[in-house]
Amino acid sequence: MAAVCALAAGVMLVDVDGMFGGEDAKPKAAANGDLSANDMLAMMRSSDMDPIAADSVAAAKQRAYEQHQRQLKELKEKAKRDAKARAKLKEQRERERLAKSNPSAAQNQKYGRKMSALKGWGGCWSSLKTLWEHESGWNERAVNPSSGAYGIPQALPGSKLASAGKDWRTSSPTQIAWGLNYIKARYKDPCGAWAWWSSHHWY
Repeated sequence: MAAVCALAAGVMLVDVDGMFGGEDAKPKAAANGDLSANDMLAMMRSSDMDPIAADSVAAAKQRAYEQHQRQLKELKEKAKRDAKARAKLKEQRERERLAKSNPSAAQNQKYGRKMSALKGWGGCWSSLKTLWEHESGWNERAVNPSSGAYGIPQALPGSKLASAGKDWRTSSPTQIAWGLNYIKARYKDPCGAWAWWSSHHWY
């Protein structure tokens, strides 16, 4: 009889533990994500960092930031170099194309009108057009048989055109650029150059 009673009491204890939960049955705080204040304090104490270790972390972050800035600077500089190289290549190809071509007077006049307007001389276009029609007929290969003056603006000697570009013998834009700079230096604008030419038949 005593043995039977002891067995029954043991079963009840097991059931009570199962019903109300023992120490092992409590849910872990980390499992359900609900940390108590004591748990958080314990975590903070366990991860205390001394100043030397903090300085080490800060130094590593500073190095990483500075390296990132250097990489950004290098990328920007490379992008600039690449853009400059592309522009130079494009310009060279255009010069080569013009050197192989023989543009008409009308095509050269289009260059002249646009480049003159870029200097702010749109109002003097008719003067420039007439001036260089008299000088060269807007022919980039025109040569004066007596003086040796050369090109659209009739530079004398023709080699002076080289100051505007190595392709001065065949490139109408190069010749026009030189001619416009000459006009600006001596006559202020094409209107002034044509007024002088009208009186002297040279400019």
